[in-house]
Amino acid sequence: MIPRYSRPEMVAVWEPQARFRIWFEIEAHATDALAELGVVPKEAARRVWELGGPAQFDVARIDEIERVTKHDVIAFLTHLAEIVGPEARFVHQGMTSSDVLDTCFAVQLVRAADILIADVDQLLKAIERRAFEHKLTPTIGRSHGIHAEPVTFGLKLAEAYAEFTRARQRLVFARHEVATCAISGAVGTFANIDPRVEEHVAEKMGLAVEPVSTQVIPRDRHAMFFAVLGVVASSVERLAIEVRHLQRTEVLEAEEYFSPGQKGSSAMPHKRNPVLTENLTGLARMVRAYAMPAMENVALWHERDISHSSVERMIGPDATVTLDFALARLTGVIDKLVVYPERMAMNMDRLGGLVHSQRILLALTQAGVSREESYRLVQRNAMKVWDSYQRDGSASVDFLEELLADPDVRAALSEAEIREKFDLGYHLKHVDTIFRRVFGRA
Repeated sequence: MIPRYSRPEMVAVWEPQARFRIWFEIEAHATDALAELGVVPKEAARRVWELGGPAQFDVARIDEIERVTKHDVIAFLTHLAEIVGPEARFVHQGMTSSDVLDTCFAVQLVRAADILIADVDQLLKAIERRAFEHKLTPTIGRSHGIHAEPVTFGLKLAEAYAEFTRARQRLVFARHEVATCAISGAVGTFANIDPRVEEHVAEKMGLAVEPVSTQVIPRDRHAMFFAVLGVVASSVERLAIEVRHLQRTEVLEAEEYFSPGQKGSSAMPHKRNPVLTENLTGLARMVRAYAMPAMENVALWHERDISHSSVERMIGPDATVTLDFALARLTGVIDKLVVYPERMAMNMDRLGGLVHSQRILLALTQAGVSREESYRLVQRNAMKVWDSYQRDGSASVDFLEELLADPDVRAALSEAEIREKFDLGYHLKHVDTIFRRVFGRA
């Protein structure tokens, strides 16, 4: 975790003190269940909560013990015995380290998922507000980076809203996927601990019981979780790249908010760069990178090895902290995005009406001209406009005028029919339909 790209709430999920608190709760709840089953004295279970419950675990002391034991859970249990006293011998009865580590990891991932879901909720609110603000703001749609046909800026944002709605659904599923508890002992057979202990701990920690664990919770669950984070990060990048493109000098239809006193370049005082969305592109790459080692963790040796452990100590905090930061940053970008409708209109007109070429093509076919001939007629007039744009830097040739002057086109279509096909409103007639599908209202 890098402080520059971290937010306190998510960082707190992964701090050592939080981890040891979860370890303690798992151990203490298990001791309670063992006491109810008559395996350990009830007074000992009460004493564990009484002394360990309010304790602030000494991270430095645990690290000191681990330097000798070379085992983190044993180091924690040794420190817990220093706090609780003789009754600590009843803690961890019949359990193995993975029972604590895997169940703790599940709790942390669930808490992280809850934060990420809340992040997406905030992003959705920002996108929805701006989408309705620009619901009927015309702009050019692009395919291959080239002008295609008119859309609205609100539709661009509606598309993002639908995508992040799916992202939220995936995060909810991913949360469910990893929210399992395993307290099954060595190699997962419950030989030395009753399955009812697992059920009790799972209930207390807000988890489901893992149906079968081989001393570890199956890592396909975690692979799915981190894969989902990677997909969400890709959605972040997709919207970020749209903003980056729109901020290019030659386009400049929208740009990140540039605050008073902000500087864009150490060398060129005129610069206003899309630094936030470029940052989001980089962060998305990192989150996606964490998905691959999570998938490689699925194939462990037999009932258990620890090849996954070092990976998860890094990707757990790093992936969730990074995505949390990215989602919050993207929310800020959208919330403050500066939009230029006049520039959108100007850009759309730069090609002298070529954006209406399909309507002319279809009108010609409806008038009885073959599709092949219709395409040839429209394209030959369109290429004149393209050539003038390439030569002069703007479309000095007007597409409508070229069509009106083309005898082959006029043989099939009247002037009124041709002019009608240049109506911008035609392209916006189903915006309300799309908005109702996306937002449930228009």
